[in-house]
Amino acid sequence: MDVIKLKTAVPDCLTDEEFFQFCSDHRDLRIERNPNGQITLMQLASTEMGMINAGLSCELANWNHQHQLGKTFDSSTGFTLSTGATLSPDANWIARPRWEALSADDRRGFARLCPDFVAELLSPSDRLSDTMQKMEHWLEAGAKLGWLIVPGTESVYVFAPGQPVRPLVGFDQTLDGGPLLPGFALELWRLRVG
Repeated sequence: MDVIKLKTAVPDCLTDEEFFQFCSDHRDLRIERNPNGQITLMQLASTEMGMINAGLSCELANWNHQHQLGKTFDSSTGFTLSTGATLSPDANWIARPRWEALSADDRRGFARLCPDFVAELLSPSDRLSDTMQKMEHWLEAGAKLGWLIVPGTESVYVFAPGQPVRPLVGFDQTLDGGPLLPGFALELWRLRVG
């Protein structure tokens, strides 16, 4: 197991500004913080998962470029949620009015809002139960739609507030962004490796 040497000592509790500085001091790491202040260091994405993530982000960004309804962000973007957590989804989108309401200072840090849409990819090193819990956390913080995509089993879990999780099996389907992302249709076969 590799040892990660941190440049900054981590106190028991960090303010949002201190956490942002901690992340800035360790730019090469993917770092998240749960509502209790527990920090998680995540390994870099494998080549295959990076390719899948790039494809997903590209599809979302292309849709947004065409429709101009908001802003898309990549997997290295952190958001400070109302729950106190700071998380980073693999792909996400924020409606234009919500983005425009943010102050310039908030845009430069980990913005204090939850994306309207989040997508998470389950990598081979992730546990499904942990990532399902993270998806529930996104909904609790205000996400209106979430997709948990599991490339290894070619399955998807669709999350929406007030609705049961909807599992889908098979990458021969198309995910529909519904009224939140009008016209966004993700053809899952595009996320296949190979």
